[in-house]
Amino acid sequence: MTATDLSPAKRHLPPRTVAWQLALYGALIVLALIYIYPFLVQVSASFKTDANAAADPISLVPVPWTLAAYERLFLRSDFPTWFANSAVVTVFVTLGRVFFASLAGYALARLRFRGRSIIFAGLVAVMAVPQVVLLIPKFLVINQLGIYDSYAGMILPLLVDAAGVFIMKNFFESLPASVEEQARIDGAGTFRIFWSIALPMARPALITIVILSFQGSWNELSHFIVSTQDPALTTLTKGVASLASGQLSQGTQYPLKLAAAAIMTIPVAVVFFIFQRHIMNASEGAVKE
Repeated sequence: MTATDLSPAKRHLPPRTVAWQLALYGALIVLALIYIYPFLVQVSASFKTDANAAADPISLVPVPWTLAAYERLFLRSDFPTWFANSAVVTVFVTLGRVFFASLAGYALARLRFRGRSIIFAGLVAVMAVPQVVLLIPKFLVINQLGIYDSYAGMILPLLVDAAGVFIMKNFFESLPASVEEQARIDGAGTFRIFWSIALPMARPALITIVILSFQGSWNELSHFIVSTQDPALTTLTKGVASLASGQLSQGTQYPLKLAAAAIMTIPVAVVFFIFQRHIMNASEGAVKE
């Protein structure tokens, strides 16, 4: 049987199969619309007037179209300060987590030392503890160290993440050790092997850590509540939460609140779309033994 004989069978599917596929695609489209509709409402309402947003909140067509909410955010509020604070904290936390998580993950994956299994068990245990349970102890430690109401208090406790260490450890263990052994025979030290050989091979895992760290630190709220109270150090999450609760405005102010929320989602979306092509390539950097 030739390829020509098979092609008609491939082109003409049974009616039941076609109907099943159409139903499946229809269900997926409906689920996608349900998922994305609130975001579309958020963006649309941010361009409405207060009266229009209150009268017709779920309409996707602003009548009239206005930029008043964005003008108020950037020109007559502390939103630029909130954005700058979030940007500073997120950049430092992301860089710190990438470095420390990869360093700790490599140590747990490759180095043999006493207590390694206990440390890893403690790491897994920390991942199982709800973060809200640690808020009061975290506040006490930050206050005792004298870094309350400072960038140090906002950044230092977030520099290491148990989930990031766990991801890096598992990825390093999946890499072949032959290249590292050859470098060790040539006289390379442990840190040189980690920095020059293991780290470039772990590019997919590093990009995963970048995305998770950026998203986590950008959207962090509870830690900033217990680490600062100075208005000059307010981050986007605290500021937008204040807007949503009505502390900083009168009336509904739906366009103002939704405009702030829409802007807040942009950096995370940009980072994800930039790196998503790399995060999918889990085999990148692998070598054959």
